[in-house]
This record gives sequence, structure tokens and C-alpha cells, in this order.
Amino acid sequence: MLYVIQGEDVAGSLPQRLAARPAHLARLQALQDAGRLLLAGPFPAIDAIDPGPAGFSGSLIVAEFASLADAQAWAAADPYVDAGVYAQVTVKPFRKVLPA
Repeated sequence: MLYVIQGEDVAGSLPQRLAARPAHLARLQALQDAGRLLLAGPFPAIDAIDPGPAGFSGSLIVAEFASLADAQAWAAADPYVDAGVYAQVTVKPFRKVLPA
């Protein structure tokens, strides 16, 4: 089943985010290589593709996991969690309808 993982950044998290980004991307790449990643990306803190020093307000991941518990465990082990980037992480089941 698909699950949405949404992380909400703490204020001023850009330095921690940049430091943890290679490890974060490596985990996402592993999901992609396994054919389990639907999409992933950050929320710019301002209306710009590259927000510069404004940074990001959070991230969204949609990926396949065997269960909600597995998705929660994967999210809890994210390098952004360990680095203190996220103030909160929400994991929810997701049912894709479109595009088919």
C-alpha cells in the first residue's frame, strides 16, 4: 500500500537540512531502486523553485510499504529526523486515483 510521509521543518532548519541531505537522498534512492517511490520533494518556504536562504518548510514522500508500522518506522529513521530538521512527521495511508 502507498503511504504519505509529511515532515514539517523547524524554523531555521536549512543548515541541518543541507548537512543531512546526502543521507536522506540515499534512502530515497533505495526506495526508488526498489520500485517503491512514487514521488518525493521539499516544500519551498517561499513561492520559488530555489528558495535560497529562506529554505524549506517541510517535505513530502509518497512510497509503498508493507504496512503503516513499516512506513512509520522508515520515517522515524530518516536522517532529517536525526538531524533535528523536522518538528513533526505525519504518516498516513494513501490511495492513488489519478493519474491511472
